[in-house]
Amino acid sequence: MKYAFIAAHRALFSVSAMCRCLRLHPSGFHAWLKHPLSRQPGKMPVQTALIREAWQTSGKVYGYRKLHDDLLDQGETCCPNRVARLARLAGIKAQVGYKRRPGRYGGRPSVVVDNTLARRFDVSTPDAAWVTDQDTRGFRLSRGRDRSVRPAGCRLVNRAADVVLQALLMAGWRRKPESRVLVHSDQGSQFTSRDWASFLKAHNLEHSMSRRGNCHDNAVAESFFNLLKRERIRRRVYRTRDEARQDVFDYIEMFYNPKRKHVRNGMLSPVE
Repeated sequence: MKYAFIAAHRALFSVSAMCRCLRLHPSGFHAWLKHPLSRQPGKMPVQTALIREAWQTSGKVYGYRKLHDDLLDQGETCCPNRVARLARLAGIKAQVGYKRRPGRYGGRPSVVVDNTLARRFDVSTPDAAWVTDQDTRGFRLSRGRDRSVRPAGCRLVNRAADVVLQALLMAGWRRKPESRVLVHSDQGSQFTSRDWASFLKAHNLEHSMSRRGNCHDNAVAESFFNLLKRERIRRRVYRTRDEARQDVFDYIEMFYNPKRKHVRNGMLSPVE
């Protein structure tokens, strides 16, 4: 823009004076006269189309960092700032989060079992620790997850007492752990019930429990539910439970596990 302005007003003002006012060097202006256009503008429509395709494939939830990684996978050479600019010009936006509710986030330790996990979310081997949680939004969804890999069991049923046991049973059936697994949960009533304790004892599972009202102790499970609600559930209106169950299954098994990029995993999906 500045060089174009100087070229348009050379008949009225000297090039050196305009460069001095605009804080430019005359040599840069003369180099621009020889090559006024770079190669990048010609790539803009192609790269914008690739960005839009990657954005739509992700369910319109990816931001510019993951879109930039997708372009690199396709052999395009560009920087993250360029992807952010092209996405902004094309009206492509990531699905942003929601504001955190005000309140106190401390909590007393559990009187049922100890917090054995103690936020040690990085594990060296699969099936060393599972995290579980339950979320309610017109239906009950429970989910067990191997911290080192991906969601291992997920169930959507009507009764809270059944959903957590079915999710954990599915996780055990799919993962088939060879040694004792640490299962971490919050202090919900379904996790302090006799049925839950009996199930853990019968299947050689060790229980760990968060402090009361402290979501950070179960951050891995909370993070998954945040993504699920932000990227899928809160963007849809379900007419039946079967429709909700199918959509949640589609998000987990068809997108989250095999495709969704994670910054913590080096922009790899859980399956990769």
